[in-house]
Amino acid sequence: MAIAAWGTYLPAHRLDRTLIGTALGSFAGRGTRAVAGYDEDTTSMGVAAARNALAGLPADLLPQRLLFATANPAYLDKTNATAVHAALGLPASVAAYDVGGSTRSGIGALRLAADAAVPTLVIMSDLRTGLPGSTDEREGGDGAVALVVGSTAAIGDAAQTRVLGAASASLEFLDRWRLPGERSSHVWEERFGEHAYVPLVAATFADALATAGIGAEALDHVVVTGVHSRAVRVAARAIGVAPDRIVDDLADTVGNTGAAHPGLLLAGLLERMAPGRRLALVVVADGCDVVIAETTGALGAVRPRRTLAEQIAGTRPLTSYETFLTWRGHLDREPPRRPDPKSPAAPPSLRNEDWKFGFTGSRCDACGEVHLPPSRVCARCRVTDRMTPVRMADTPATVTTFTVDRLTYSLSPPVVAAVVDFDGGGRFRCEVTDVDADRVAIGDRVEMTFRRISTAAGVHNYFWKAQPITG
Repeated sequence: MAIAAWGTYLPAHRLDRTLIGTALGSFAGRGTRAVAGYDEDTTSMGVAAARNALAGLPADLLPQRLLFATANPAYLDKTNATAVHAALGLPASVAAYDVGGSTRSGIGALRLAADAAVPTLVIMSDLRTGLPGSTDEREGGDGAVALVVGSTAAIGDAAQTRVLGAASASLEFLDRWRLPGERSSHVWEERFGEHAYVPLVAATFADALATAGIGAEALDHVVVTGVHSRAVRVAARAIGVAPDRIVDDLADTVGNTGAAHPGLLLAGLLERMAPGRRLALVVVADGCDVVIAETTGALGAVRPRRTLAEQIAGTRPLTSYETFLTWRGHLDREPPRRPDPKSPAAPPSLRNEDWKFGFTGSRCDACGEVHLPPSRVCARCRVTDRMTPVRMADTPATVTTFTVDRLTYSLSPPVVAAVVDFDGGGRFRCEVTDVDADRVAIGDRVEMTFRRISTAAGVHNYFWKAQPITG
């Protein structure tokens, strides 16, 4: 497995665990957990991570295949990876597949892409939740990661890592499970999971070291992760690695992001490693997967637009546990007295896919005017059918005017609507998300983000919003 690029995404919101404990009258731990916004899901977070990963990627390494892994898909039966594919503006020839259903699907997708003959975009995204007061609610977190990987031949000299050895073991036993439609996972007694996992992890880790031809002392960093926190802690001590080489699992700042967590920790580690260092990735989920890799001289040649450390530092605290419950659907609150949102129809969505999902406008070939949405007739010079498609999703903009609407239907009122002017031309009216309504101002710099506008009649309505540029 050769990694050419990576990018992470953490939602801006953080929930202090003491708010959970105060509301429920129990101890809920310390620190914070990452919380996806009311307009985010695993699909939209996957898009954000992929855009971060692809920002500086050379054209000859653009992915020719897309694998989307999550334990919490927005749709069943329907492929979620196709929405990610459309939002990224990838060519139709790029195959897009879901690899989902369990927390092991993230590392599974990464292992499947390791020997791919073409650059493959692996996206791991998860939204971890549970019933109020549950362990999943308390210890979980929301986030996504995207990695461009493939065989050594597919990535070539651009490979920032090379695999020295790997091993896997699968084990069928009742550790954690959730039936379709259930909101919270069932977990068997923790000592049973520890008893089953720890010997398996030790044996798989030894097998991986043997294939790599090195000892544990040759490893500079070791990532040990899984949703069974007790088994992970004990396994980290059992594999014979010095404690100072075990990588922080972000439990106190982000929480465990389930299927996304192995890739998230790996990406965060690569961002601060030096060339020629060795690492091990140990994933404890329905068995064990171990990958031992070494960074190359190409490390740092392609970097994400925003590092994981920057995203951890730039947060917006949630001020109430009740808001979190509302966003997760556990607290059914009275909405504004306005008509409920309507679901988008399939035929117009298909006809306008480049606009709706790819945020692609049109530029007049005669005068250069940019039109959002795309138009056949130029608003400035009035020529017809002389337009070139132009993707605007990655172009920053400036708030020209705005209004704060306290009556529009929203799970997070009030709604901030703004008119934004894009750098290089183009004006658009849209909603601004992840913003403090009392602090928004004319002249604010914003960028576009792919979000879920609403869900009605079983249909998710995805489109683009603006969000403040941070950092």
